[in-house]
Amino acid sequence: MEKYRTIAKNGEQEIIIKKSRFIGSVARVTTETEAQEFLNTVRQKHAKANHHCFAYQLGFQDEIQRMSDDGEPSGTAGPPILDVLAKEHLNNLICVVTRYFGGIKLGAGGLIRAYSQGTSTAIQSVGLVAGMSQRRYQITIDYNQLDILTHYLAKQAITIANTEYTDVVALTVWLNEDAEETKLTAIKNLLAGQVTFAKQEAGFNEVPIESPK
Repeated sequence: MEKYRTIAKNGEQEIIIKKSRFIGSVARVTTETEAQEFLNTVRQKHAKANHHCFAYQLGFQDEIQRMSDDGEPSGTAGPPILDVLAKEHLNNLICVVTRYFGGIKLGAGGLIRAYSQGTSTAIQSVGLVAGMSQRRYQITIDYNQLDILTHYLAKQAITIANTEYTDVVALTVWLNEDAEETKLTAIKNLLAGQVTFAKQEAGFNEVPIESPK
């Protein structure tokens, strides 16, 4: 089952609205210290900007939520940034939306839309992943079985974490713990029993998911 959702990687994206530059910067963080360090990095990078508004969510259940309007009218920057993160159920990340004022006032509604769009655009640019609680297995087969197995794995959306080629082929895959026995039996039947399995550690396998529109 899906345990968490977050961004695939750190990154930034810029949009321009009525001559104001809005630069959304996103990063994976797990502590408030890491969030603050990233915020400071963005502030130093864009030292001449007018505002560095932000929001972050920490913990698998969003136990910690923080936000700041950083000088913008109350409720027009931090809350819309956090709202995007919350609606997408994103964990353990911070989004900083930096604004270089372009001389045209946007009004409260315009600011809310701008900071929301700045956040969504940054998230879309880096992509999202879902952390699935799974277990790794090494599957060892002969070379003449490789096409059959890889076709099955692709059809079942089973992630191949690693492949080693020696006198045999060893594929390391991620399987959902509540379905691993079923999948292993299916693979064994598919290959007429000519396969060996090595059970490895459990953990989180991050699977790409569709970005918000």
